[in-house]
Amino acid sequence: MNMKQWLADTMSAQTRKAMPVLSFPSTQLMGITVRELIASSDDQARGMAEVAKRCPAAASVSMMDLSVEAECFGAEIRVTDDEVPTVIGAVLHCPEDADRLEIPSVGSGRTGLYVEAIGKAKSLITDRPVFAGVIGPYSLAGRLMDMTEIMVNCYEEPEMVHTTLEKAEAFLLEYIKAYKAVGADGVVIAEPAAGLLSPGLCGEFSSPYIKRVIEKVQDDNFIVIYHNCGGAVNKLVPQVLETGAAAYHFGNAVDMAEMLAQMPPDILTMGNVDPVSAFRNGTTEFVRSETLRVMKACCGHKNFLISSGCDIPPLSPWENIDAFFAAVEEFYSAHRASA
Repeated sequence: MNMKQWLADTMSAQTRKAMPVLSFPSTQLMGITVRELIASSDDQARGMAEVAKRCPAAASVSMMDLSVEAECFGAEIRVTDDEVPTVIGAVLHCPEDADRLEIPSVGSGRTGLYVEAIGKAKSLITDRPVFAGVIGPYSLAGRLMDMTEIMVNCYEEPEMVHTTLEKAEAFLLEYIKAYKAVGADGVVIAEPAAGLLSPGLCGEFSSPYIKRVIEKVQDDNFIVIYHNCGGAVNKLVPQVLETGAAAYHFGNAVDMAEMLAQMPPDILTMGNVDPVSAFRNGTTEFVRSETLRVMKACCGHKNFLISSGCDIPPLSPWENIDAFFAAVEEFYSAHRASA
């Protein structure tokens, strides 16, 4: 699939399909746990296909599991039956730890399963692009050092941070290449931790590393979507754009209309219905009202695509997810009627 053409067609459409980050709730459709989902490439692919059958989305987006890469580097993770896996504890405590850190091979840990799942999903989902998900280099380094420590180390031990980032970049490049090799149409790079940085620090410790990866993998048939759900990303737009991603996805911590005002009008920009207060904990009416609120504020921008603000949690009621898609249809139906 020519993904540059897909981007152009998506932005030029009179009715633009939603593209939420929606994969983990597939566990409910299949009657399995998150623990089982993350351990099976067949279940991951089947789950993506089940979601695609039910939801008229612009693309199929895989799980945003930000523990899998850190686990490969030796981090301990917590896995439960009904929540997204999380990293617990740091593995890097001093510059010498960073120097000794080995770059894992793609296929170690669960990465082989996840790559395999995307290849299988591509054979099951043929009516829309299929995106894999990976963590960004600074967010990965933060999970290896501890999020508070890495921010301190940006000032006190910058070389330690850069050493870690170089190794994270090297691993992520090969990981993304593996997804590309099995047919993925692109990846979503999640770099939420960079949303905590100042513009100067983001420009030093995050964007250059992502940019180098993107330059090596992005082409007409494979694109990178940059995701950042940090609360200060509205102050980082120039640095974020330096990555050269083909599209951008922002979280609900920022005002989406404010973000769009700063984004180039020819770059697809997505967000940002709250995945927790709306999808997970809200009512169907609240999901509807929030979706319509964001769309009314943002759909005047031709480069806007309605989405969740981040990965929709596993136990989000499907009634709420259905209400989101119904609200998207309601908005465009009203728009067509008034045209």
